[in-house]
Amino acid sequence: MGLLIFASCQQNPKMNDNINPFFQEWNTQYQVPPFLQIKDEHYMPAFEKGMEENLAEIDSIVNNPEEPTFENTIEELERTGKLLTKVQRVFSNLAGSNTNPKLQELQRELSPMISAHYDKIALNEGLFLRVESIWNNRENFSLTDEQIKLLKDTRKQFIRSGALLDSNQKEEITKINSKISELSTQFGQNLLAETNGFELILDDDELDGLSDGVIAAASESAAQKMNEATSPEEKAKYENKYVFTPHRSSMYPFLTESTRRDLREILYKSYVMRGDNNNENDNKEIAVEIANLRAQKAEIMGYKTHAHFILEDNMLKSPEEVYDLLIKLWEPALKRAKSEVLDMQAVSDSEGNNFKIAAWDWWHYSEKVRKAKYDLDEAELKPYLSLDNVIKGVFNTTNKLWGLTFTEIFDIDLYHPDARIWKVTDKDGSHLGIFIGDYFTRSNKRGGAWMSSFKGQSNLDGRERPVVVNVCNFPAPVGDDPSLLSFENVTTLFHEFGHAMHGTLTNVTYPSMAGTSAPRDFVEFPSQVLEHWASEPEVLKSFATHYQTGEPMPDELIEKLLKASKFNQGFINTEYLAASLLDMDWHTITSDVVLEDANSFEASSLAKIGLIDEIAPRYRSTYFAHIFSGGYSSGYYSYIHAAVLDSDGFEAFIEAGDVFDETLSSKLRKHVYEKGSTEEAMDLYVKFRGRKPIIEPLLKVRGLDGKPD
Repeated sequence: MGLLIFASCQQNPKMNDNINPFFQEWNTQYQVPPFLQIKDEHYMPAFEKGMEENLAEIDSIVNNPEEPTFENTIEELERTGKLLTKVQRVFSNLAGSNTNPKLQELQRELSPMISAHYDKIALNEGLFLRVESIWNNRENFSLTDEQIKLLKDTRKQFIRSGALLDSNQKEEITKINSKISELSTQFGQNLLAETNGFELILDDDELDGLSDGVIAAASESAAQKMNEATSPEEKAKYENKYVFTPHRSSMYPFLTESTRRDLREILYKSYVMRGDNNNENDNKEIAVEIANLRAQKAEIMGYKTHAHFILEDNMLKSPEEVYDLLIKLWEPALKRAKSEVLDMQAVSDSEGNNFKIAAWDWWHYSEKVRKAKYDLDEAELKPYLSLDNVIKGVFNTTNKLWGLTFTEIFDIDLYHPDARIWKVTDKDGSHLGIFIGDYFTRSNKRGGAWMSSFKGQSNLDGRERPVVVNVCNFPAPVGDDPSLLSFENVTTLFHEFGHAMHGTLTNVTYPSMAGTSAPRDFVEFPSQVLEHWASEPEVLKSFATHYQTGEPMPDELIEKLLKASKFNQGFINTEYLAASLLDMDWHTITSDVVLEDANSFEASSLAKIGLIDEIAPRYRSTYFAHIFSGGYSSGYYSYIHAAVLDSDGFEAFIEAGDVFDETLSSKLRKHVYEKGSTEEAMDLYVKFRGRKPIIEPLLKVRGLDGKPD
């Protein structure tokens, strides 16, 4: 079942092809970027002009002879940088989801330039003095609660950027920021090259244990590689072969099904050794340098460590609070993981094997344990979980929660044929936003799954509605069959759609406060709470139908799925918590501790907590993009902190006896999805839940409460 995307050139007939599209008004439908008009050569001139205009706008605010007011300073600051934001949103999105060598070169060039540009604004003394003047006189202005929060946040942002430092310190901070930005870009590009740089190419006699669907996908992957090959020798390499890669959508099915233990080991190690191969894409020195620079910056800013600096802005305010949460969960998770190893070892021994379970055996033998314990086979589920069905399911869920309607649009050009686009309308028929979904793995897309936006929301100068995007890495359709998802893929789709709803339902005045602009350890709550609906029988029955027969998923299969929901939670939680603790260790070093070797630091960190050999952290340092090329440094713990919130929050619906309880869903929308960062995160949660969160629902959901499944 293919996707229909029509390449129409009628999106913006008035646009002049000879003029840089970023310099023109986008009179496109819903102001979706005119992707087919935008060429690689348009970005740099647009960035340069955008930065120039932005600085001129800042000068205009600073040199305003009138006394500083909220309107002539804070609101005007919100209006600045529109061209720069316009090009930056498109560039950053496409550099992650549809990159090419030219975009990667531009990334490396632009990264330090953009960092330096924003430092010029953040360290502008005249601008900060105006903000400080308004803050000191705030009681003399008639400000709304939202305006007071924006003023407070703006002032804090300037201070946290170094506004109170002396000139030498400001210069040093600018240099450090620029270098970190440059290194982070290189880290991400190295990781993409490493992920794309390994292929396990197999013959017919090496496919033992693999299902027809997995074999077909590997065959199609080889055929695609052969079509892309430029020489006869290269084409011959893929002829009548099967290709597996370290992309999770390719690797996990192989690790689960293949009975060739030697090949499982090869593919697994290709994944966990990314960025650690002593080649031109090695990330060990980059990780060390970034961590050292962050420690130096923290000291200049007056903080003990980088983690202390970052956490000041989060719900958990100190490394001690984070470590306390993580260790509280680590001990029951590790205990359960060790028990899971024993279960797998017993299965292996019963087969007459003479080896100790290793990390590359986990998927294969845990699946055998699951079949034995719960009579549940992942392959049984997939035919009911076609991508289109799951999309329909998440759309129906938000329709029942908030009355939203999604209408697919076929006459808007997008940046890749895989991408799809929908108009989102509210229960009263009003336009809420545009949603783009880009779901399939490809070599020019970075790994993982994420939400972003091409256009933000604001009510400052009229009603501006957003254009948001979900990017995932799901298996592509094979032949005439649709894309069939694992249940883990399903929860990922619901998760990212939760972020998309946070970006779509947002309804605030000021653009900097819109959507997902919440503290890092709160922003995952709106995404993770939506995951709970994915496994509700009522919801599953609404979308899980067999792609060939149309039959709904049988009740007994749903029951098996729910009974197995706590299965493998030792592994899942241990690998995640190990990565979270590793992140905290990297960022609680002080500036006088000069790190030299990434691998020895990592080994020491993992040994300290007693991580077992059968499990690697979800992200080793050399491919930990969240913390070294993303925005999660000292914040990877956020997912588990948000899990406390989402488990406790969904428990409210369970207590109400209706997972679509109208009062609760209305509160969830009003106090969480619509509010952005207009109020303190804990206040928003309490307004929804009626009290502060407790940890017990999370322990119960994840089977870490010591009770039998």
